[in-house]
Amino acid sequence: QVQLVESGGGLVQPGGSLRLSCVVPGSIISINYMGWYRQAPGKERELVAAILSDSTTNYAQSVKGRFTISRDNAKNTVYLQMNNLKPEDTAVYYCNVRGRRLGLSGDYWGQGTQVTVSS
Repeated sequence: QVQLVESGGGLVQPGGSLRLSCVVPGSIISINYMGWYRQAPGKERELVAAILSDSTTNYAQSVKGRFTISRDNAKNTVYLQMNNLKPEDTAVYYCNVRGRRLGLSGDYWGQGTQVTVSS
Protein backbone atom coordinates (compact mmCIF):
# COMPACT_ATOMS: atom_id res chain seq x y z
CA GLN A 1 0.00 0.00 0.00
CA VAL A 2 1.44 3.33 -1.04
CA GLN A 3 1.41 6.05 1.56
CA LEU A 4 2.53 9.63 1.60
CA VAL A 5 4.97 10.68 4.35
CA GLU A 6 4.06 13.81 6.27
CA SER A 7 6.14 15.75 8.76
CA GLY A 8 6.31 19.11 10.48
CA GLY A 9 3.41 19.01 12.90
CA GLY A 10 3.71 19.87 16.56
CA LEU A 11 2.71 22.17 19.37
CA VAL A 12 2.88 25.91 18.74
CA GLN A 13 1.62 28.99 20.52
CA PRO A 14 -1.07 31.20 18.97
CA GLY A 15 0.51 33.50 16.41
CA GLY A 16 3.28 31.03 15.68
CA SER A 17 4.21 29.24 12.48
CA LEU A 18 4.72 25.69 11.26
CA ARG A 19 5.61 24.21 7.90
CA LEU A 20 4.19 20.84 6.96
CA SER A 21 5.89 18.67 4.37
CA CYS A 22 4.55 15.71 2.43
CA VAL A 23 6.85 13.49 0.38
CA VAL A 24 5.18 11.62 -2.44
CA PRO A 25 6.66 8.26 -3.53
CA GLY A 26 8.22 8.36 -6.98
CA SER A 27 5.95 5.55 -8.09
CA ILE A 28 3.07 8.04 -8.25
CA ILE A 29 3.27 10.03 -11.47
CA SER A 30 1.17 12.43 -13.51
CA ILE A 31 0.07 14.16 -10.34
CA ASN A 32 -2.66 16.66 -11.17
CA TYR A 33 -3.77 17.58 -7.66
CA MET A 34 -2.04 17.99 -4.30
CA GLY A 35 -3.92 19.07 -1.24
CA TRP A 36 -3.93 19.43 2.52
CA TYR A 37 -6.95 18.53 4.58
CA ARG A 38 -7.56 18.67 8.31
CA GLN A 39 -9.84 17.02 10.79
CA ALA A 40 -10.51 18.35 14.26
CA PRO A 41 -12.06 16.18 16.99
CA GLY A 42 -15.77 15.70 16.40
CA LYS A 43 -15.65 17.41 13.01
CA GLU A 44 -15.56 16.25 9.42
CA ARG A 45 -12.40 16.35 7.38
CA GLU A 46 -12.16 19.61 5.45
CA LEU A 47 -10.04 20.97 2.63
CA VAL A 48 -7.42 23.47 3.78
CA ALA A 49 -5.53 24.17 0.57
CA ALA A 50 -4.90 22.63 -2.82
CA ILE A 51 -2.58 23.16 -5.75
CA LEU A 52 -3.12 21.91 -9.27
CA SER A 53 -0.58 20.90 -11.88
CA ASP A 54 -0.81 24.36 -13.46
CA SER A 55 0.00 25.87 -10.02
CA THR A 56 -3.51 27.16 -9.47
CA THR A 57 -4.19 27.28 -5.74
CA ASN A 58 -7.33 27.13 -3.67
CA TYR A 59 -7.72 27.90 0.03
CA ALA A 60 -10.38 27.54 2.67
CA GLN A 61 -11.71 30.93 3.61
CA SER A 62 -10.58 30.44 7.20
CA VAL A 63 -6.90 30.18 6.23
CA LYS A 64 -6.63 32.68 3.37
CA GLY A 65 -3.80 35.11 3.94
CA ARG A 66 -2.24 32.91 6.63
CA PHE A 67 -1.46 29.60 4.91
CA THR A 68 0.47 28.99 1.70
CA ILE A 69 0.60 25.76 -0.26
CA SER A 70 3.52 25.07 -2.58
CA ARG A 71 5.10 22.15 -4.39
CA ASP A 72 8.62 21.13 -5.36
CA ASN A 73 8.32 18.78 -8.31
CA ALA A 74 12.01 17.88 -8.22
CA LYS A 75 11.62 16.63 -4.65
CA ASN A 76 8.12 15.18 -5.10
CA THR A 77 7.09 17.23 -2.09
CA VAL A 78 4.17 19.47 -1.22
CA TYR A 79 4.37 21.99 1.59
CA LEU A 80 1.93 23.90 3.73
CA GLN A 81 3.36 27.02 5.35
CA MET A 82 1.11 28.04 8.23
CA ASN A 83 1.54 31.47 9.78
CA ASN A 84 -0.37 33.33 12.47
CA LEU A 85 -1.77 30.06 13.77
CA LYS A 86 -4.93 30.12 15.84
CA PRO A 87 -6.34 27.62 18.36
CA GLU A 88 -9.06 26.75 15.86
CA ASP A 89 -6.36 25.48 13.49
CA THR A 90 -5.76 22.58 15.87
CA ALA A 91 -6.39 19.35 13.99
CA VAL A 92 -4.78 16.36 12.34
CA TYR A 93 -3.53 17.48 8.94
CA TYR A 94 -3.55 15.07 6.01
CA CYS A 95 -1.80 15.25 2.67
CA ASN A 96 -3.65 14.06 -0.44
CA VAL A 97 -2.51 13.62 -4.03
CA ARG A 98 -4.24 12.39 -7.15
CA GLY A 99 -2.15 10.81 -9.85
CA ARG A 100 -1.30 7.57 -11.57
CA ARG A 101 0.55 4.50 -10.34
CA LEU A 102 1.12 1.30 -12.25
CA GLY A 103 -1.07 2.64 -15.03
CA LEU A 104 -4.06 3.36 -12.83
CA SER A 105 -5.45 6.62 -11.49
CA GLY A 106 -5.53 6.83 -7.74
CA ASP A 107 -6.21 8.99 -4.72
CA TYR A 108 -3.47 8.76 -2.10
CA TRP A 109 -3.33 9.89 1.53
CA GLY A 110 -0.78 10.37 4.25
CA GLN A 111 -1.08 9.08 7.79
CA GLY A 112 -1.72 12.53 9.24
CA THR A 113 0.31 14.87 11.40
CA GLN A 114 -1.01 16.54 14.54
CA VAL A 115 -1.00 20.32 14.78
CA THR A 116 -1.86 21.79 18.18
CA VAL A 117 -2.13 25.53 18.72
CA SER A 118 -2.24 26.38 22.39
CA SER A 119 -0.69 28.69 24.92
